[in-house]
Amino acid sequence: MNAPLEGMKVVTLAVNVPGPAAASRLREFGASVTKVEPPGGDPLEASNPAWHRAMATGQNIVALDLKDEGDLRELASLLENADLLLTSNRPASLARLGLSPEDVAGKYPNLAYVAIVGYPSPRENDPGHDLTYLADYGLLTPPDMPRTLLADLAGAERAASAALGLLLGRERGFGAGYAEVPLSEAAEAFAAPFRHGITRPGELLGGGFAGYNVYRTSDGWIAVAALEAHFLAKLLSELGLEKADKERMERIFAEHPSSRWEKWAAERDLPIAALEEPE
Repeated sequence: MNAPLEGMKVVTLAVNVPGPAAASRLREFGASVTKVEPPGGDPLEASNPAWHRAMATGQNIVALDLKDEGDLRELASLLENADLLLTSNRPASLARLGLSPEDVAGKYPNLAYVAIVGYPSPRENDPGHDLTYLADYGLLTPPDMPRTLLADLAGAERAASAALGLLLGRERGFGAGYAEVPLSEAAEAFAAPFRHGITRPGELLGGGFAGYNVYRTSDGWIAVAALEAHFLAKLLSELGLEKADKERMERIFAEHPSSRWEKWAAERDLPIAALEEPE
């Protein structure tokens, strides 16, 4: 089967994480991607070259100084032949470059436009990063730092979805369109389980249910996710327990290493996984 975006051309000005992750997803859907980087390069390349390289795989990288009139004209030529523009700059900065939604719609009526921002209007120019968006919605547990960039990557998926929606709408005759994707709203959406209480400490998915929990083993930890009744019944039967008793399960799981429990669970079609430390 052909990729759904085959033949579509994307121009992205977005650097750091959310924009490049979104552009990478669009490339996976078949789009050809031209990434415009500032003369100093993408800041992510300096901090993590391997990830920068992975997300830019298959893309055409062009270095342009958008404060230079000649380079700005080169960007204009790229946009004339593009189907989608992706940005993650502050809207005020883009407006100074003649790349506000109104400017782009006037100059390039066939160009769909997705802008990744930090906060929705009227805070679209306020500074922020993944850490502050998570802090806004109670998704941090100090002093531990988060193990992933949840808001950035959730926002990237939302940006890719918005791009698909705009391009589909354009093909159906609704015009190119513009979509703004606030990273703070992505964090808010992913905070829904916590906001509604189901993952709060002591609640069903927050350690309050023995069948859905983490347990120490003789050499590490395992995650046990026997949430559905049939999984729980089978788990208890195999462990020789009459009910889900967390203290008794702690003692049982502590008797053997994680790998043994993982193999034991696989043989019994039970959802148990050893916790792996990232390399």
